[in-house]
Amino acid sequence: MRRPSSPKNTTAFFYSFLIMLVVSVFILNMIIAILFKKFLVSEYLRDLTWKVESISFMYILEMENHYFSQGIENNVKKLNFSKLLLENTINLSLNDPRSFVRNVLPGFSSFDSKIIVAGEGTDYTNLPIESSPPIEVLLKEREISEQNLKKLEEEIKQTENTVKPPPLKKNTGNRKVMFIYHSHSRESFLPYLKGTSNEKTYHHSKINITMVGKRLGEALKNRGIGVEVDTTDIVAMLNRRNLDYSSSYEMSREIVASAKNSNRDLSYFLDIHRDSQPRKITTVTINGKPYARLFFIVGKENKNYEKNLAFAQKINTEIEKSYPGLSRGIIEKDNHSGNGVYNQDLSPNSVIIEIGGIENTMDELYRTADALAEVLSQYYWNAAEVSNTPKK
Repeated sequence: MRRPSSPKNTTAFFYSFLIMLVVSVFILNMIIAILFKKFLVSEYLRDLTWKVESISFMYILEMENHYFSQGIENNVKKLNFSKLLLENTINLSLNDPRSFVRNVLPGFSSFDSKIIVAGEGTDYTNLPIESSPPIEVLLKEREISEQNLKKLEEEIKQTENTVKPPPLKKNTGNRKVMFIYHSHSRESFLPYLKGTSNEKTYHHSKINITMVGKRLGEALKNRGIGVEVDTTDIVAMLNRRNLDYSSSYEMSREIVASAKNSNRDLSYFLDIHRDSQPRKITTVTINGKPYARLFFIVGKENKNYEKNLAFAQKINTEIEKSYPGLSRGIIEKDNHSGNGVYNQDLSPNSVIIEIGGIENTMDELYRTADALAEVLSQYYWNAAEVSNTPKK
């Protein structure tokens, strides 16, 4: 004979069931909200179709019309639609182990960058680092070492005296065809700063990467290339508009768009940065002289991606021919590993160029700027000759 349940046990069971029900409904609502938000936004659809090769769409058409099968080679691997849908739903890639820890390890998203060309010593452990210091840190002026400042002046004079540009055979006249700017304009260099050991504080309003941009511009002019160099203080712009450092590319975008609209001759846009990697990674000795190494960054999330990548690859190839080891390579970044656009949608022949790192000296940086100007000018004149050659 069964013993009747006591009122106390019945009440406990009821409350336990109620709590489990509420928790289950909450979790279910959360999952539904996440999934609906993910599937309804255009970004999800863009990411989904971005991973699908064009030949795969032929398979979709072939399901309805077998005539399209004639355009598909037999050795082409068919798209696994269930795998694609699963990976995009859970935001993981079954072929990429990095995706399993991307969202749980802080800073691991930097490994999402894809190496297109690996320079000497380049791998996923020493790619360029993009720091995002608080705006109040950037506005706090670092003290300059007077001793190192004098050394800087000597380095600049010495580099200017040793660099002799080739005889000017041709020039662009009044046309300015290259635009140099700096989205992170206050990126500075440790040898000239005093009393700082935190990488986030390696910024300065005067001694910074814009000096390298100006040097690059001067070296290009010496080779007949009309160039416009913008040295706008992006941090000051951010502060005036009450924006944080992550909005730097929005500020520089305004500058690039304005320059492009006011000068239709501009066809090359170079965003000059410095890396946060240490000296041993960002320095190379060529013919007995130290140079600050280069790194090219191409944004993948824009319509000019392929043209910009081709431009970076050609410049990188010529750099390595003339200055072996100077380039650390080329990487592409999508919206998982960075901005993904970097204003490169505004015009083809656009690229980010990291010149040196936090521990490089100005003579090393200037030496590299001169080398880069040499290659860029050669590329420009070669391209101009090709475009002016009559077609048969």
